[in-house]
Amino acid sequence: MEKSNIKTAGLIIIGNEVLSGRTQDTNTKTIALKLGEIGVQVREVRVIPDLIETIIDTVKHFSDTYDYVFTTGGIGPTHDDKTAEAVAGAFNTELFQHPDALCVLIDHYGGAEHLNDGRVKMTYVPRGATLIDNPVSSAPGFKIKNVHIMAGVPKIMEGMLDNIIPTLLGGDIVKSRQITVHKTESSIAKILQGIEEKYKIDVGSYPKFHDGSPEVTVILRGVDENILDEALGVLNTLIHAID
Repeated sequence: MEKSNIKTAGLIIIGNEVLSGRTQDTNTKTIALKLGEIGVQVREVRVIPDLIETIIDTVKHFSDTYDYVFTTGGIGPTHDDKTAEAVAGAFNTELFQHPDALCVLIDHYGGAEHLNDGRVKMTYVPRGATLIDNPVSSAPGFKIKNVHIMAGVPKIMEGMLDNIIPTLLGGDIVKSRQITVHKTESSIAKILQGIEEKYKIDVGSYPKFHDGSPEVTVILRGVDENILDEALGVLNTLIHAID
């Protein structure tokens, strides 16, 4: 059995535009891959609307459940950007104008006289939050407790995430092994279950047809490479023993 130091994360995608299908979420892949590189496993992704109560409930649940929480979307200048207000509600605090955020935007826009109401809105964060630098468009994200609030625009989100990653305490990095066989998924299902139960690793199977014949790619995931290699060898032997 593997003994591991696993760090977990939950990802909350906020935005009516994602739920409607008008905007395609690409942030999940970026975040999951970058977190995986430092040994943080994304365990849940939830897409929710721009509704304050929904955001509050989801943030509270995720914060209690995972080591790290990441949200994307809803921190822009418009009326439907409600994430900051909702996160403040989730932690029973209030919004306040962060002086550093104000200075950043004054500098970015070339003077306080260029800050309209929408831009000023982006300087308000929950009291007790620390800012997350935004190297792309200046308006910062923020962190409160274990929750990291980022922009929804992929390029801006990625810039924020790159500043967050060095602050995280990672865990064991998940490795993988894979094998592709010309079998039906149903014919190897019991073998896969046995491998997963014996070695306490994650076993996934991904079927498709290739040149009209069934084909299954099996991926083994775990933190101990010796266990993965042993499991792969046993799996290969058992599968090829099937007529």
